[in-house]
Amino acid sequence: MSQNYYELLGVPQTASFEEIKRAFRVKAKACHPDYHPDDPSAEVRFKEINEAYEVLKDEQKRAAYDRYGHEAYTQGMGQGGFGNGFGGFDFTGTGFESIFEEVFNGFGGRRHSSAASPCGADIRYDLEIDLSEAYTGLKKSISVETYVACDKCEGRGGKNLETCPTCGGQGFVRRRQGFFVVEEPCPVCHQTGKVVKDPCSKCSGTGRGRKKRTLEVNIPAGVDSGVRMRLSGEGDAALHGGQSGDLYVFLTVKEHPIFKRSGNDLYCEMPIPMTTAALGGEVTVPTMDGKGEKVSIKAGLQTGTQMKLKGRGMPILKSGNFGDMYVIFKVETPTNLSSRQKELLKEFESAGKDNQSACDDFLSQIKKLFH
Repeated sequence: MSQNYYELLGVPQTASFEEIKRAFRVKAKACHPDYHPDDPSAEVRFKEINEAYEVLKDEQKRAAYDRYGHEAYTQGMGQGGFGNGFGGFDFTGTGFESIFEEVFNGFGGRRHSSAASPCGADIRYDLEIDLSEAYTGLKKSISVETYVACDKCEGRGGKNLETCPTCGGQGFVRRRQGFFVVEEPCPVCHQTGKVVKDPCSKCSGTGRGRKKRTLEVNIPAGVDSGVRMRLSGEGDAALHGGQSGDLYVFLTVKEHPIFKRSGNDLYCEMPIPMTTAALGGEVTVPTMDGKGEKVSIKAGLQTGTQMKLKGRGMPILKSGNFGDMYVIFKVETPTNLSSRQKELLKEFESAGKDNQSACDDFLSQIKKLFH
C-alpha cells in the first residue's frame, strides 16, 4: 500500500493516540465488508485501514514509520517486516482479533477477560385466574418443576475444581467464521472456566437436579391478562453453583358471565321489566364486590340506555383508585302471556297510540321514502 497511513485515517502526523483511535473507528465502520456486501473493494479498504492503525497505535512502529515510511514494513527490513504480501500485516493472528474487539466493543460486541458465573435459565409459568380474583387480589400456590442445587455437593458439582483446559479458564472459546472471529460459551465448562476432577455421585458433576416445588404468588388487585410477575431466583439453578434464573408468571384473566372488562372499566347488560321501564322505579345493579347498588329508573327508559356508576369498576393497579362501571339496560318483552294480560295489552295499545311517537315517526319516514 502506497497511501500515507495518516492520510488513510484522515489525521495529521501530530495526531494523538486518541485522535487516531477515533478516526480508525469511524473509517472501519464506514467501509466494513458486512455493510457493503456488493462492493469487493470494501474488504481491501478495511484491511488497509487496519494496517494503518496497527502501525500508528504502537509507539515504536509509529516512530519507525515516521522515519522510514513504508520501507520500514517491507521484507528485508529485519524485525520491522510482517512479510505476508499485504504491507506485511497479519490478519490471521491475534492482532486482527484485538482490533476487531477494539472497534466493535461498545456497539453490540462483548469482551470477556475472565469466566463469568453463568446464570440458570428463566422459567415461564402460565396462570389463569377469575375476574373476581383479579378484583380482590389473592395469594396463589403454584407447583413448578425446576433445577435446584444439589444437596450433596451444595451445588459445586464435586471436589477438586481445575481450570478448564479447553478455554483456559476464560469460559469462552473463539472460532473463525470467514473474515470474523466468533466468541462462544465453552462447551466443556459451560462458561464457568472450571471443570470438576472428582464429580459428585448424585448430580454427576452438574451441581443440580430436578425437583418439584410449591411456590406462593402474591397477585395484587387490578391485574389484567398479559401481566407478567417476576419471582427472582426461583428459576433453574445454574451449573456448578452459579446464580439461579427467575420465574416469570404470566397471568390470564378468564371472562366473566356478567361483567365485561375494558381496561379498568366494567360493562354490564342488565334486563329490566317492561313495566319498570315504562313507569320508572328502583332496581339493584350487581357490582363486583357482591353488594350491589340501588339505582333509580326514570319512566320511559329505552333499551340501550347507559348509566355510569363512578368508581365501581376494577381496581387500578398499585394506585388505590378504581375504574368506572357502565350499566346498559335492556327492556325485557314479556312472553307466555295469559289471556287477561293479552287483553290488558290490547287495551293499552288502543288507549296509548299517542305514546308511540317513535313508531309513528319511523312509519312516516317510510311513507315519504317510497311514495
